[in-house]
Amino acid sequence: MSHDLDITEFHWLMDMLQTIDVGLVVLDRRYKIKAWNSFMENHSGLRPDKVRDKMIFDVFDEIPKEWFLHKTRPVFLLKNRSFTTWEQRPYLFKFKNYRPITGTEKFMYQNITISPLMSTTGEVQNICVIVYDVTDIASNRKQLETANAKLQMLSRTDGLTGLNNRRFWQEQFEAEYRRYKRTGEASSLVMFDIDHFKKVNDNYGHPAGDDVIRATADMLKETMRITDVAGRYGGEEFAVILVKTESDSATIFAERLRENIANLLVTHEDHEIRYTISLGIAELNPGIKSAAEWMEKADSALYRSKEGGRNRVTVAS
Repeated sequence: MSHDLDITEFHWLMDMLQTIDVGLVVLDRRYKIKAWNSFMENHSGLRPDKVRDKMIFDVFDEIPKEWFLHKTRPVFLLKNRSFTTWEQRPYLFKFKNYRPITGTEKFMYQNITISPLMSTTGEVQNICVIVYDVTDIASNRKQLETANAKLQMLSRTDGLTGLNNRRFWQEQFEAEYRRYKRTGEASSLVMFDIDHFKKVNDNYGHPAGDDVIRATADMLKETMRITDVAGRYGGEEFAVILVKTESDSATIFAERLRENIANLLVTHEDHEIRYTISLGIAELNPGIKSAAEWMEKADSALYRSKEGGRNRVTVAS
């Protein structure tokens, strides 16, 4: 009677292993497949008799052999479990994803548990690899991270120009001043605005003014270096931090930008609009005691460009 009960319990166990919604693979010390449940069959398309006694690396060449040996050898030797998550490695078995909710994901994301299987003598001759389908979790996490990244980008970006908005640019500006105080490496600030911008709005309308602002920002992006930090400081006013740049080099940049804008033609509906910009430059030096003072010097240089006739560059003395 006891023998019949053992046989019944064994069948129950095998039936459970076949129907659970996780993958189950048993490997021997030579990494030959000894057991293969229905989950693995359904997702791989391979029946147990087609994979039994074959090396797992021969059946699934996407499994990185050295990495897998590194994960599993301690399981054999130390009789401890080993784990890997989808964040560390998206999948062990390259199964296609068929879940309707996360159908945008190409492959099944997997968490893996590798457990020792003790023999009656206490030795580990086989290990069990359990595969958990965590595609829904991984997809939701990725979507949340993408959404958060977009929100972060939106929170620091000017909607009209795509440049840094004033708040975020101000943070970068103050951080650059602190960097200068630590290192003593020169940096220059360029402030500029669009000449007679009110006339553009009055003559052609605010949508035309928006086109001019966008065109100015686009030309600024083309002219500046990737290391420079540009922002829309206010209506038609812009600011650029030229990192590790002295005033002579900053003047070359400013003149190039001024000429590029002067040669720019903005078309709005049937109107062709030409315009210019005025610029002021201030290089950091030991006499500048705060970020606000640095800003004031660049702003004063911009004001002198305006007073001097516009469409010109002035460097703060």
